[in-house]
Formats: sequence, C-alpha cells, structure tokens
Amino acid sequence: MEKSSRREFCKNSTKLAIGAGLVSMMPLASRCSSNDKIVFGAIGVRNMGFSNVRSFLKNPNVECGAICDVDDEILNQRAAEVEKINEEKIANGEKLTVKNPILYNDYRELLENKDIDAVIIGTPDHWHCLQMVNASEAGKHVYVEKPMANSIEEVLIMERAAKRYKNIVTVGQWQRSGQHWHDAVNFVKSGALGKVSRVKAWSYTSKTSLPVVEDSDVPPGVDYDMWLGPAPKRPFNQNRFHYNFRYFWDYAGGLMADWGVHMLDFALFGMDAKRPKTITALGGHFAYEDARQTPDTMNVLYEFDDFSLTWEHSVCLGNGSYGLGHGVVFQGNNGAVLVTRGGWQVIPEKEMKDGKRVDKIDEKPWVKGSNSLDEHVVNFLEVIRKGGEVNCTVEMGKEVAMVTHMGNIAHRTGEKLIWDESNNRFTNSEKANALLVPSYSDPWKLPVV
Repeated sequence: MEKSSRREFCKNSTKLAIGAGLVSMMPLASRCSSNDKIVFGAIGVRNMGFSNVRSFLKNPNVECGAICDVDDEILNQRAAEVEKINEEKIANGEKLTVKNPILYNDYRELLENKDIDAVIIGTPDHWHCLQMVNASEAGKHVYVEKPMANSIEEVLIMERAAKRYKNIVTVGQWQRSGQHWHDAVNFVKSGALGKVSRVKAWSYTSKTSLPVVEDSDVPPGVDYDMWLGPAPKRPFNQNRFHYNFRYFWDYAGGLMADWGVHMLDFALFGMDAKRPKTITALGGHFAYEDARQTPDTMNVLYEFDDFSLTWEHSVCLGNGSYGLGHGVVFQGNNGAVLVTRGGWQVIPEKEMKDGKRVDKIDEKPWVKGSNSLDEHVVNFLEVIRKGGEVNCTVEMGKEVAMVTHMGNIAHRTGEKLIWDESNNRFTNSEKANALLVPSYSDPWKLPVV
C-alpha cells in the first residue's frame, strides 16, 4: 500500500491529544472472534519487533493487520515480507481475512483500528511506556519488548496501567518460556547447592568501536520528530538511530538494559529476590573512546539480605566467565548451577573425604537448551484466547527493569545507593532520585494512570 493510501485510510480518524487517553475503548471480551482469530498490529519493525512478527505468524488463526514504523523504507520492506509469509500460509490452506497489512507512520492511528486485537511494541525503549499505556487505553492486548521501559517511574506507570485496564500484557523476556531455564532454577531452589551466597550474571558482546560522526540531514522517508517523540530534541545523528540508539541515555540503558534484563531476570527469579538494599557500580569507556554514552565496561554489585548479586559486561570483548559470552551462575556451598541460552549444568564443589578430593554433589553434564521466543509468543496468544497468566507478567518485567536501572543510576552518579522499598526512592542521593523520572519533550506528556 502506498503512503498516500495510508493517509487516505486515516484521514477521517479521530485526532488524538498527544499522550492523552485514546477514544472508543473496546471491551476486551469482544477482542477475539468466535473462531479464535487474533489480528495484531506491530509498532516498530526494524529488528526485534519484526522477529516477533515472524513468530506470531507461525501460528494458525493469527494475522498481521497493520504495521507501523517511522522509516518508510523499513515499513515497505516489512510489508512485503508479511505479504510473502501470507502467501505461503494461503498456499498451505489457511484462510486469511487480512492479506496485506495496513501501513502507518503514527502508532496512534494504528491503535484507532478496531480490527486490531493486540499490538507488538518493538520501538526503542523510550517509547515503550507511552505506547503500552495508549494501547491499553484503546483496549488492545500488548506484547512489549524488554526492557519494559527506560526509567523506573515509567515501569511503575505501566504496572498501574495493566491493573487498571485488565488487558493481557506480556514482556519480551522470552527466557521465561524456556524449559531449560526453569529446570536450572528448579535445581537451585531444590536446596541441593546448599546455601547460595553469590550469584553472577554477565554479557560480553564483542562489538567494534562506534566512531564519532557529524550530525547530518534526516534520511528521506524518516519521520525523525516521531522517532524522537518524548526524548530530548536533538539534531539527527546516524549513531543515535536504529540499532545504536541503545548506547545513548535518551533512548535506552546500554548493554545493562539490553542483555542485562534477560540475565538478571533469572538471577532474581532463582533467588526469589526483588529489590536490593544497596547498589554500587563502576565502569566507563575503558575499551574504546568512541561515540557511545553508555559504558562499554561495567561491574555492578547488588547487596541483598543474605547474598550478593553481581552484573558484569563488556561491549567490546567476547569471552566472559567460563569462556561464555553470557550467562548466570548460582554459587552454593555444594556446587554451582550455570545457565545460558544454550543450556545448563551443575558444577560440584570439592571436599576432602578419606584423604581424597571428592565432589560434594553429583555433577550434571551440560543439558542443551533451545530458543524459546516461539513458546513465549504461543503463551501470550493462548492466554488471550483461554485466559490464565502469561509467562512474563508486567510485574516480572517491572522488577528486573528496576534493578537494571538502579545499576545504571549507580554508575551515572558514582555513588553507593541505598534503596527505600516503601517509597520507591533512594534514601541517600537526590542526584540519583533525579534520574528516576524522565522529562518528556513537548508536546508529549508522561502518562498519568
């Protein structure tokens, strides 16, 4: 569909107040037809957002009714890919009500489309809160990418929105649907490791330097003002656009809020833990002096009542602990559980017995795991159709997002921070508290729920 056709389709749409509630909220009970068909729209489809689209379309009676992106080149490319997938579905005998998705540049127009049951939010992190709240107001179910938002205040707002609107919301922390991750955590919780006193999570990604480049003209077909949205107004710079946005505080939280959300989620889950008492961080641009704002190297120490949790990352190196690029390890008196996306194992501690060094517990060799994105999507769709609870709730997304943002704030302030659980604030640093709530650029407004 040409851009002019999209405009023609939307020209009679109700014009929405920016950041305000959406009109014509539909009862969620009516969102699926009698044949359980689910029609979804996708907002932000360049990278992970479109991986989610592909996963959704693997399922029968699931159709892509609309896609939205601020970059026309990406939008038209993804539309063609969806149409090709639909042709394959039709060739395999599936009857589709939607063959060609409607294309949008403005997500608010997509949310006005009453044929859309659910939305995927795959935009940069600084957009997640506003779009999730608006989608919930519009009566849509929501699959929102991780991290759930780009600040602690935003994740608290999103949690309130999910409770208020009672739509189905899941977060794209898809390890929550991975069987081998749960097997590893179940072993930790069995008590076989003895007292677990230390947990470590890490990610090493071996990226190259990001050279500084001059500001430039906005690429043709890109609605840059819409891309910025509530973020500070800045001239266009290629380094801040598309994938590399994650290395700038205006839009994201670096590797900590990218891979850290996945790994720290299971570190917390395995220990039945939520918020730390204190947070200390160090790091910086130790590998490259380049364009990135977020640290290429960072260590964070979280203190809990009876264990410590450490996060470690390097954007520039590939070999982390145990020679692995990412993972979580739970260390107990009797041994350790190591888990990654690739699998998990049990590593025994040694002790002297009858003059010999022997294992305290049985070794468990590496058990291969699998990518669980498809299972995560299936769970979301099943809950829409049949009820129940999604594998990654808003609360789960909130907890780990808060912990990752705490680590980033400790790094940015250079202070050891003390968290006040009852008031969701730091007790010892107004400098840190100033980073809890984002300042939205006009005319966008932080949602009030």
